[in-house]
Amino acid sequence: MNDGIGKAAEMIQSSKFVVVLSGAGISTPSGIPDFRSAGSGLWSRFNPMEVASLSAFRYNPEKVFNWLRPLVQRIVQAEPNPAHYAVAQLEQTGHVKTVITQNIDRLHHRAGSLQVLEVHGSFQTMTCISCYKQQDADDYVKPYIEDGEIPRCPDCKNILKPNLVLFEEQLPFETWNRACQAAKSCDLMIVTGSSLEVVPVAGLPMRAVENDAHLIVINQMDTYIDERADAVLHGDVAEILPQIVTEVNCE
Repeated sequence: MNDGIGKAAEMIQSSKFVVVLSGAGISTPSGIPDFRSAGSGLWSRFNPMEVASLSAFRYNPEKVFNWLRPLVQRIVQAEPNPAHYAVAQLEQTGHVKTVITQNIDRLHHRAGSLQVLEVHGSFQTMTCISCYKQQDADDYVKPYIEDGEIPRCPDCKNILKPNLVLFEEQLPFETWNRACQAAKSCDLMIVTGSSLEVVPVAGLPMRAVENDAHLIVINQMDTYIDERADAVLHGDVAEILPQIVTEVNCE
């Protein structure tokens, strides 16, 4: 492990354009469940097409909101962990140029990262399904979590849809294009806490590698691209990333 941490630190030091791609595994140490781990992952207990798809929201939005409620409560209560702070520190020292995240929890923002691309959206804003006006979610979260109150548009009174990407839904166009450009432009990509099983985001590391970027993978489990990576570190990202940052700062 120490050899891998040293190698990762050296690659970060020698790179000019580092991109971090983070998945649910970076937020599990903050108490937010991931989706695909056997037994504990949300999709081992729920059918995503019934509770987290665009069709489900269209036909039974209350069911989707009821399913989302405990997850949103955890997100609201969660705090950034050492992995989030490590990524933010690498950005602040000029090493990381862009953070691409699959997560909807905004913990990268709260840890201090500024250049964050949320390719799956977040619960920060909502859009009316009728008049399409966008609303900040802050005013709606507390009554939703505490009383189960479904957020409604203040103008037309129709339901507000959280601006997070459901199954069957397209990724936000501009954000996705920026993520693709970052993957093609970087000379090092760090994949952290992602199983790389969700497309199209799973293809970003391959784009980076095909454009001659180096690759570091930090994850509990194997990923499809491990064999193409320059360094693979298996373990808790909240332990590994801070060690890498310490090594980078010592060099």
